[in-house]
Amino acid sequence: MTSEPGRRVLDPERDGAAFKALTHPLRIELLGLLRQHGPATASELAARTGESSASTSYHLRVLAKYAFVAEAEHRDGRERRWKSVHAVTSWSNEAMHRAPGGRAALGALRRRQLEHLERSLARHEADLESGRLDSAWQEPSGLNDSLLRLTPESLTELWEVLAAKTAELAARDADDPRAEQVVVFTAGLPLAPEPPVASAGSAAPEGSHTGEDAPADGASVTGENAPADGRAS
Repeated sequence: MTSEPGRRVLDPERDGAAFKALTHPLRIELLGLLRQHGPATASELAARTGESSASTSYHLRVLAKYAFVAEAEHRDGRERRWKSVHAVTSWSNEAMHRAPGGRAALGALRRRQLEHLERSLARHEADLESGRLDSAWQEPSGLNDSLLRLTPESLTELWEVLAAKTAELAARDADDPRAEQVVVFTAGLPLAPEPPVASAGSAAPEGSHTGEDAPADGASVTGENAPADGRAS
C-alpha cells in the first residue's frame, strides 16, 4: 500500500504492532489533538486531557516508536515538543479482516472514532451556546443518518466522491478568515435484512420477511439535512 503525502496507509500484516498501539484511547486522543492544534509538549497535552504529564509523555513515546508522531522544533531546551507526522491515517478494511486480530483492532478504532464524535458534538454545542462560534454556523451544522440502497461499487464511489469534494473545499477555504475547523464524520455501514420475527405460538412462513426495507430515496430518519473526510482518524 502506498501512502500519499499527508496520509499514512497502514498495512495490517506489516503494521500489526502499530495498529495495536493506535487503539489505545489516550493515544488516539493525543494524536487527534496534535493534528487539530499543532505541536505541543507532554505537559500541554496533559492539561488538555486531564492526564499526568508522565502518562502523556509515555504514550507520546509509544506513538513516536510507531512513527505516528515526531519531535517538533523546540521553543526552548526544557521540554520536547511533539507533532503529528501525518494528517490522516487510513487502511484497507478488507486487509484488516484478513489479518490476525484485524477485526478486533478495526472495531476498537471505530469505537475511538465514535467517542471522538461524542466529544466533538459536546464541544460544538458548547461553542455555539457560549458565542465562541458565530450563529452563521447553526444552519449548516448537524448530523445525518440517511438510509440508502446501494451496491458495493456505489458505496465505494460515494467514498471517493466525498473524499474529492472535501479536499476541494478545504483547499478553497484554507486562507479564508471566516473558515473554522469543522469535524466531518461519515459512515457507510451496510446492514443485512433482519431475520423473520415469528408471531406468538406460530412459526414464520418460509421465505417471509418482516423487516422494513430502507427507503430507496435515502430520506433522513431524523429529518435533518447536513453536509456530508475519510474513514480514518
